[in-house]
Amino acid sequence: MLQFLLKRFIQAIVVMLIISLLSFSIKDKLGDPLREMTGQSVSQAEREVMRDEMGLNDPFLVQYFRFIKDAVHGDLGTSYFHKLPTMTVILKKLPATLELTFAASLIIIFLSIPLGVFSAIKPKHWFSKFIMAVSIVGISIPVFLTALALIYIFSVKLGWMPSFGRGETVHLFGYWETNFLSKDGIMHIIMPAIALSSIMLPLFIRLVRAEMLEVLSSEYVKFAKAKGLKAGKIYFKHALKNTMLPVITVGGVQIGIMVAYTILTESVFQWPGMGFMFLEAVNRSDIPLIVAYIMFVGFLFVVVNTLVDLLYGVINPTVNLLGKSK
Repeated sequence: MLQFLLKRFIQAIVVMLIISLLSFSIKDKLGDPLREMTGQSVSQAEREVMRDEMGLNDPFLVQYFRFIKDAVHGDLGTSYFHKLPTMTVILKKLPATLELTFAASLIIIFLSIPLGVFSAIKPKHWFSKFIMAVSIVGISIPVFLTALALIYIFSVKLGWMPSFGRGETVHLFGYWETNFLSKDGIMHIIMPAIALSSIMLPLFIRLVRAEMLEVLSSEYVKFAKAKGLKAGKIYFKHALKNTMLPVITVGGVQIGIMVAYTILTESVFQWPGMGFMFLEAVNRSDIPLIVAYIMFVGFLFVVVNTLVDLLYGVINPTVNLLGKSK
């Protein structure tokens, strides 16, 4: 375990350095931050003085190594618009994004596993064919279109659900305010969570079905049937457990991707999370906040993938974290 964690720590440092270099290298292509920070009354000479004070005229490598030096000490810069450290701005928006991702993940887990298992156990059943047909359609529909359809049906026509914002939240600690402890907060998160889950739900249903079909055709399942074991025990104790390993592999990566996909969902529902913050930062040419967001999302990917690898050993003890055969 210690060898695995040390190896992952070194890999994380390399990955973060690559992400920081790529994100920092495109900052000059994102617009001029002084355009948003100053008005038309500010002369060009004054703008140049400000650029010198902010270090924007320094060579790229000088700016990059200054950024890395500050990042090691936990300083990813100061937001041009918010006038606050970028990490403070991100941490204020992080709870909204994490709760939205968590709610979408619950929908995916509690729907994809039973639907995928059912369609694998009874592939010729009409409901299985219906599930597969709907999943194909679901993969083809972009998330923003699903979000707009949900708003039109459940907010505009039926008036059942609120169409934007987080609603009433309950403060827990620090910057964390939760939707899950108030009725209004739960009502506000339902539609964004459904829209966000629509990206991955069809994929996971088909993945669970495909893996389950493969496991059911394996020799040890045939042997279990020959021994006369009950169908429920074969399906849910032996087959499902071995089905979940590749599902978790894909799931860990997809959860990280889903954090990035919240940009579209949050923009449609005006959800005050990191994705909506990122779009505003792009519109305002808030370069430090953009770079900090990219690095933070990259860090989340590294953490999630490490946790997924650790789960391997829980679900399948034969898996060696260091990649060596036992």
